[in-house]
Amino acid sequence: MDLSQTTAIDLLNAIAAGRLSAEELMQATLERIVSANGSANAIVALRDPGDLLAEARALDAGPNRGALHGLPIAVKDLVNVAGIVSSQGSPIFKDHVPRKDDLIAARMRAAGAILIGKTNVPEFGLGSHTFNPVYGATRNPYDPARTSGGSSGGAAVALATGMVALADGSDMMGSLRNPAAWNNVYGFRPSWGRVPSEPAGDGYLHQLSTLGPMARSPEDLGLLLDVISGPDSRQPYGTASPAVSPVQAADMHGLRIGWLDDWGGAFSFQDGIREVCRDALDVFAQLGAEVVPVAAPFPADQIWDSWVTLRAWSVAAGLAELSEQRAALKDTARWELDRGLALTAMQVHEASVSRSEWFRCAAALFQDYDALVLPSAQVWPFEVETPYPTEIAGTQMDTYHRWMEVMVPVSLIGLPCLSVPVGFGTAGLPMGMQVFGPRGTDAHILSIGAAYHAATRWPQKRPA
Repeated sequence: MDLSQTTAIDLLNAIAAGRLSAEELMQATLERIVSANGSANAIVALRDPGDLLAEARALDAGPNRGALHGLPIAVKDLVNVAGIVSSQGSPIFKDHVPRKDDLIAARMRAAGAILIGKTNVPEFGLGSHTFNPVYGATRNPYDPARTSGGSSGGAAVALATGMVALADGSDMMGSLRNPAAWNNVYGFRPSWGRVPSEPAGDGYLHQLSTLGPMARSPEDLGLLLDVISGPDSRQPYGTASPAVSPVQAADMHGLRIGWLDDWGGAFSFQDGIREVCRDALDVFAQLGAEVVPVAAPFPADQIWDSWVTLRAWSVAAGLAELSEQRAALKDTARWELDRGLALTAMQVHEASVSRSEWFRCAAALFQDYDALVLPSAQVWPFEVETPYPTEIAGTQMDTYHRWMEVMVPVSLIGLPCLSVPVGFGTAGLPMGMQVFGPRGTDAHILSIGAAYHAATRWPQKRPA
């Protein structure tokens, strides 16, 4: 068994049956990190190997602790983990070692996971390119000269290279979906409210970002999603959601899948991206689904204007306590902070009205379609030295994140969305597409992904 590419479910079953020990899995994990992480730079703040092996032996000697018993997991470096440097990619926090776990880390630990270190992120998670002044850049395993995406770039690369079998991530503007697409793995953004955030600060107003799982299969996504889901009594919007595992492949016969393509010409794409996604849609058709082109259902500019207002408001709220240290922030963080602090209450209200209108429009659209599909990125992975794309196919980008506009229709209204790997461009770089549905249909979207996964036997190409 190649432990570096075995599914999380199979690894956990082998541990439960006594065919594999947690210590053996930890040893294999550490060896894989030694061989793969030097060029990838995906896992940072790795704990002492001796301590990790001792923790694995202790789990082997005790009772089964839960659904992730004995599984090594590196936690995204936007999450505080007790005893591990939690920097958020910022020099301000490069020596910060929390005394307690954030909620998502605590839930994984309680389920038996061994938290081995962190996965790399952009500074404060801003931008879909994982680089920061603390740890440097995480490189794409299919071409180390290219970006891994972000902000869950380290998580995606750790999965693609077999350093871990499961990873957590977070998604405001595609951070679970874009790096999944660029590293040939799966990323799932759950319905907003299913996975609670850390109960700190405001719990009512900022409804854009969510935590979620990444993996090499939809079935493994479901395993982690169940561990991290469930309401927290300290937060107002949590919802009790039924378990999604075991994820079963959907019967695609009779399902209607709507293809939104480039949103009626509103979204610019580099050559080849729409084509590779269209080819992947043929898999759904071969499985019995009806794939239907869908005209732009709502003005893209109205969605974007709502998004940049609400995002700046949310990001600025998070960074406000660092205002006196703004010189230590990267330029994009300063831009978000300044823009957010300048907003009026009525501007935020008007943006939320637009968001509500788009939500109602999408709800009506789902009366006719079981799922909708968009590409997971507008550009192929770009050069690692480039902070962000400034144009796409001759169209100039007016903000540092406009090149990810295809992520916004889902993010703005908190829908469940799965990024599935769909193929490779002429340069051998991976791409994915987003499959999303109505709020609360997480299990259904994962089941569509499982049907796709079974039909394609993905991944068909692994990094070196």
